[in-house]
Amino acid sequence: MQPILLDQLYAARQRTRGLVRETPLEPSRSLSRLAGVPVWLKLESQQATGSFKLRGASNAVAQLADAQKRRGVVTASTGNHGRALAYAAAQQGVKAIVCLSQLVPANKVQAIRDLGAEVVIVGHSQDDARVEAERIAREQGATFLPAFDHPDIIAGQGTLGLEILEQCPEVSEVLVPLSGGGLFAGVALGLKRQRPAIRAHGISMRRGAAMHASLEAGHPVEVEELPSLADSLGGGIGMDNRYTFALVRELADRIHLLDEPAIAAGMRHAYHEERLVLEGAAAVGIAALLEGLVKPRGPVVVVISGRNVDTAQHLRVLGGACE
Repeated sequence: MQPILLDQLYAARQRTRGLVRETPLEPSRSLSRLAGVPVWLKLESQQATGSFKLRGASNAVAQLADAQKRRGVVTASTGNHGRALAYAAAQQGVKAIVCLSQLVPANKVQAIRDLGAEVVIVGHSQDDARVEAERIAREQGATFLPAFDHPDIIAGQGTLGLEILEQCPEVSEVLVPLSGGGLFAGVALGLKRQRPAIRAHGISMRRGAAMHASLEAGHPVEVEELPSLADSLGGGIGMDNRYTFALVRELADRIHLLDEPAIAAGMRHAYHEERLVLEGAAAVGIAALLEGLVKPRGPVVVVISGRNVDTAQHLRVLGGACE
């Protein structure tokens, strides 16, 4: 495994200019009062596809050779990566196939179809969807672009870390949603390779937290994928994980797990106090502060990873539901 270098993040930033947005960093008065230090929200929910995933997908597609572009790309996703890859592929004239499990919410499935990608629904977990995507890649000659465990994907997500440091040079701690580890690894690389003292917190749901279970075991393990408000954080990290497991193990200062009521509280706070409509996975950093899991020592940046929540689910949560 070749190490992912800071230079690759800066190259990804140049490569994706005009393909992704430099998203705003906004202060949160309510969370700053609660934490006793300045709290900033990095609004990746304002990307064109509604999540940070567009960064990695755009960088990966842009680096394909012409022959690879002609044969197309394929992936497995819990929704947001598939949507981002469909968008990035369409921007660059490349055919995309997205494999999804039956747990992916209908709104995310339809959004991918609307972008022109072919959608394949298979199995009951992201692992099932990945097996199908890899089969299609072998049989059709398409390039398989995974959701997180790929150097070009990680470097693309890492452009977010570069932006945070430029927008908030005094940042002391960063709270990052943690699933397969592509976002966390990229952001932590972008920050800690330049400022090692910055503390990086990975935040996940308690139901089926595959990266946390793998770190506890000391190697990638399979976990049961369960329904959660933070459905975008579901799925395994891959038993043959080559990059993100090692990077998260190296760069994570703390990992925090949230129960469903805490995630729901984060979503409600985002709506009522920040005027943000967020999916559960994007609200976990807010939830961790509300729960007192993070005791910040200085300015905090919370990565708000996406807005692609099912409307009916969001209304249920606003009405007090925790499932």
